[in-house]
This record gives sequence, structure tokens and C-alpha cells, in this order.
Amino acid sequence: MLQISKLNAWYGASHALQDVSLEVAKGEIVCLIGRNGAGKTTTLKSIIGLMDRTRGSVIFKGQELLRQPAHVRFALGLAYVPEERRIVQGLSVRENLRLGLVASPEKKREAELIAEIARVFPRLAERLDQEAVTMSGGEQQMLAIARAMIAKPDLIMLDEPSEGIMPVLVDEMFALFRDMKRQGTTVLLVEQNVELALDIADRAYVLDQGAVVHHASARELLADSEIKERYCSV
Repeated sequence: MLQISKLNAWYGASHALQDVSLEVAKGEIVCLIGRNGAGKTTTLKSIIGLMDRTRGSVIFKGQELLRQPAHVRFALGLAYVPEERRIVQGLSVRENLRLGLVASPEKKREAELIAEIARVFPRLAERLDQEAVTMSGGEQQMLAIARAMIAKPDLIMLDEPSEGIMPVLVDEMFALFRDMKRQGTTVLLVEQNVELALDIADRAYVLDQGAVVHHASARELLADSEIKERYCSV
């Protein structure tokens, strides 16, 4: 579904990504793991089109996207949940969910899709008319994920979804990711909790200083304490 080849990205003069190549097959959960500053978030931003300067190839469902703007990539079925969530202040939970449909062909089914999301996220169902930023951090994270899911993307990219979230909500969140996989949604996941991420993933790529240094099945990486110690400590 997603094929990245020799992807490079820059922040000014800083060469942040160096020939990153990876693949994500339909229905997989694939993790990007590595120390802070390894290039994980930059990889996701480059895929969705939020980096000013990139070079290489990003092929999604057979179509080259690297020169396409972010809204085109979204319309083709790519969704991105950034680490900072981007919940819009002054809007209710329902209104934030509606933003996920603005550029979607599914917009005409808005009421139906919000009702569907409410069934998947019972915590949000109780708060649809509440101002979104007054919810807890974990509930806001769920809203960010729900807003990305509502347009039924083919692939959803998640950046550090468990950061700053209480354990009970993290467990709920990762149970949801398993359900998403069972229902056919493909996931590219960046997660600081390596053990938790590898437990639900099919495969993982290890990044270090902007380059892929290792690639293996999640099961292999879970058993490889040396790789985890060397590349995945915070």
C-alpha cells in the first residue's frame, strides 16, 4: 500500500532524513522506533506532505505523492494524527470531528459517520457537545484519532499516541488499534513505548540519526534486547 524509497528531508541546512526506505502492506501495523531525534516524526510529516524540502519517492496505492500537497494525500486515503493532537479550541467534540470530513468524499454521510465514531469511542459519545479542549489529555488523544478515522482512511499514521496518557486509556487505545487492524485499516505507528508497540505490530523499522538501521518482524525485535537497548532508549 505504501512504498517509501530513498526519502530525504531537510530542516534548513540540517539533513534530517537520509535515504529512508520502507514498505507498509495493506492490513499491517508497522512501527517506526528509535531514540528521540532519530527522524520518526520527520518521516511521517514527509509522507503526509508537511515538510518543505524533500527528495525521493512516496508511492501510495500505486501513485507517486511526493510533489502532491497534503490535502491531496489526505483525499487519497492517508490520515495523520500528530503528536500535538491539534484539537481546535472553542469547538465542541462534534465540531472537531466534522473537521475530519471537510475534504472527504464521505462528507455527505456526516451524521451517520459521527454516530458510528460515537459507538467506537463511548467516552466521546458522552461528550459530543462539550468543548473539546476541556477534556482530559487522553480523551483529547482519542478525539484526534477519531477525527482521523472518521473519513475512513486506508492508512492512518499515529505519532506517539500514548505520550502523557494514563495507563487505563493507553490500554483502551491499543485495543482500538488491534480492532482497526482486524477491520482492515493499515497503521504506521511511531510510539515511545517500544514493548507496547511491538506487541501489536507485524513489523518494525529502527531509525537512527535519520536513517533506517534495522528492519525485522516485531517478534524478532521483541526478542532482541541488544537492538532495543542500543537504538530505542529515550
